[in-house]
Amino acid sequence: MTDVVALAAELLAIESPTFAEGPAVDFVARRLVARGWNVTVQEVALGRSNVWASRRGGGVTLSTHLDTVPPYVPPRLEDDRLYGRGAADAKGIAAAMMVAADRLVEEGEERVDLLFLVGEEKGSDGARAANHLPATSRWLVNGEPTESKLATGAKGSLRVTLRTRGRAAHSAYAHLGQSAIEPMLELLPTLRRVALPTDPLLGETTVNIGTIQGGTEANVVPDKAESEMMFRLVGPVEDVQAAVEKWVDGRAEIEYGSTIPAQRFHTIAGFETAPVSYTTDIPLLGNWGTPLLFGPGSIQVAHTPDEYVDVTELRDAVDGYMRLARALLES
Repeated sequence: MTDVVALAAELLAIESPTFAEGPAVDFVARRLVARGWNVTVQEVALGRSNVWASRRGGGVTLSTHLDTVPPYVPPRLEDDRLYGRGAADAKGIAAAMMVAADRLVEEGEERVDLLFLVGEEKGSDGARAANHLPATSRWLVNGEPTESKLATGAKGSLRVTLRTRGRAAHSAYAHLGQSAIEPMLELLPTLRRVALPTDPLLGETTVNIGTIQGGTEANVVPDKAESEMMFRLVGPVEDVQAAVEKWVDGRAEIEYGSTIPAQRFHTIAGFETAPVSYTTDIPLLGNWGTPLLFGPGSIQVAHTPDEYVDVTELRDAVDGYMRLARALLES
């Protein structure tokens, strides 16, 4: 099957949320073997594997991920849009990359690899494992929905968890306890007043308070509370950590979680460019070559019930990946 829309629809019909990517991995690996690719299946965890397909090597790797966020949304074609979970993020991209690579091989260009990863949506364990493979490419074209623009850069991320402690007591005698929730409620609204770094290319550091948890029952004074937030970085993580510590000023415990640094990407002439605000697998794939970021679809519809990719844009992306590969191989 060489039509990119039909191939994307087949991939979308396979349910493959993070940690259950096996059926999609098997489909992709079998297809690539059948089309003459040298395929390495790298086990990341039981039933979960990366797929690396190569010919001669030494050139350009086209890479994206096969896992999706839940819940599963089956594919449908409607009004020149292909809907379904992963249409934009990132199974449509995977289909465009496979078709582009096949067409380059048909033209006689075999310095192109394909790398399809698991786990991108939750911790990127696939990318971490793939960076141990014996990669030979000089360039890495990573695929995420960039609206078919070459990304000039991407914001990084920092997870921060705050915890406040109290003393439990019967709520009828609340004076015998100390609420952990009340100081958290006093602290969080002041976050919007914190001065955070900005960058001429990537813009403002942003933060989302994602979760708030605390207490056990309405008739118990809560002895603990917790809030997790995500900062989108535009510069050094240490600058944001310093701002957080100044803001908290001892009023809560601070735990720093996973961090991905802000990135700057290579671009080439002839493509529209723009920065993106999300993180990718790129920082974890340093052995695969100088990175670029490009893909059809919009991040604004990814992870939504109506996720889609425009059919014309998806078909044009095949040509886009071929143009990128040719330009990089000639450089």
